[in-house]
Amino acid sequence: MIRFYNGLVLTMQGEIKPEEAEVWVDGDKIAFVGVPTAQQLENAVFERQTDLGGDLIMPSLKNAHTHSAMTFLRSFADGLPLHEWLTQQIFPMEAKLDDERIYWFTKLAILEYLSSGCTAALDMYFYLDSYVSACTESGFRCIMCSADSGDANALTAIEDAYVKYNKPDRPFVKYIPGLHAEYTCSKELIEGIGALARKYRTPTSAHNSETASEVAGCIERYGMTPTQLLESVGAFDFGGVQYHCVHLSQQDIDIFKRRGITAVHCPASNLKLASGIADIKAMHNAGINVALGTDGPASNNALDMFREMYLMSVLQNIKYNDAAAFDALDVLKAATVGGAKAMYLDDCDVIAEGKQADLIVIDLHKPNMQPINNIPKNIVYSGGKSNVRLTMCAGKVLYENGEYVIGEQPEKIFANAQRLVDEMK
Repeated sequence: MIRFYNGLVLTMQGEIKPEEAEVWVDGDKIAFVGVPTAQQLENAVFERQTDLGGDLIMPSLKNAHTHSAMTFLRSFADGLPLHEWLTQQIFPMEAKLDDERIYWFTKLAILEYLSSGCTAALDMYFYLDSYVSACTESGFRCIMCSADSGDANALTAIEDAYVKYNKPDRPFVKYIPGLHAEYTCSKELIEGIGALARKYRTPTSAHNSETASEVAGCIERYGMTPTQLLESVGAFDFGGVQYHCVHLSQQDIDIFKRRGITAVHCPASNLKLASGIADIKAMHNAGINVALGTDGPASNNALDMFREMYLMSVLQNIKYNDAAAFDALDVLKAATVGGAKAMYLDDCDVIAEGKQADLIVIDLHKPNMQPINNIPKNIVYSGGKSNVRLTMCAGKVLYENGEYVIGEQPEKIFANAQRLVDEMK
């Protein structure tokens, strides 16, 4: 077993308050949380003991919407609105992708995820076998959703991927069927996603109401918002997860609540592309599960969940002209528990006995975390990647004190990513 002791534990269960306790990890699961007795310590056999020295252990962060391999487009096409950015800059470059490029660009993203305390990402992209290989070789959780668009011919690939990647013997790999977005899909494909949802009793996913023009276009085409359209074809009969959700109507919010749909907020991307500020407070007050995502590194341009947490909180204050509009503790829930729920990782949400050992250690002995007044709020308002001391996924330490344990040296990943990007220009 692995023992973490002499520190604080933020379980994210019940009251969000750090407590003096130990965490023991046995295999891929959390075996003990609390203050052990002398007899428990005498009987336990530890292969590693980590003195936290007063630092904090908590559940890992979960990036609930991203396009990981878009690291190759980081700072490539900036200063453009969404539609022009996609059609004139992004899509032409994506046409040059292949398996090798996806593999190395994803590995680059995983380095950034781990160093910022993230152990799982809900990824929408292409060449899924290469993405799965990059993630599983690194020990990173691989949760995918459909990036397909076009006409109904895409349904075969979506169904095949659903069957292929959802296997009981591959717990690190999951796939959620769905659409890239309403505006990139034919009516037949949208209807087909509803049929697949009912056939497999599965949730679905999509970019949803990211911009005002997207919503206006859908209403012009179908007389409904994207949410109402997907609801009308049965795509939400078994729930789902929708990304951005910046321009939802009250009826849309009602559908999200009734169907148990998760709304994934991507504040940095929405700001950079001038898409707007999602009404997270209204969704939260309605009882909707809210999660947090970075979106891809082409529209962010970082994969830093700490930055997203800060923006999630302060943007609601601006939207409501109220400095207490959205509690930082609810932001922390969205980045951990909410993200796990969005990815259907029910055993990766909190620190509790029997749960998966997906956890991070936060270094409190940094200037930005001192003095100690309110640790959870400090994580949201002033915490950063520099505070991540250790990242563990399924009981394996993948990042610790600047060192990675993912089977590749960072410099090799950097070199391959640069070589492949240069070839594409």
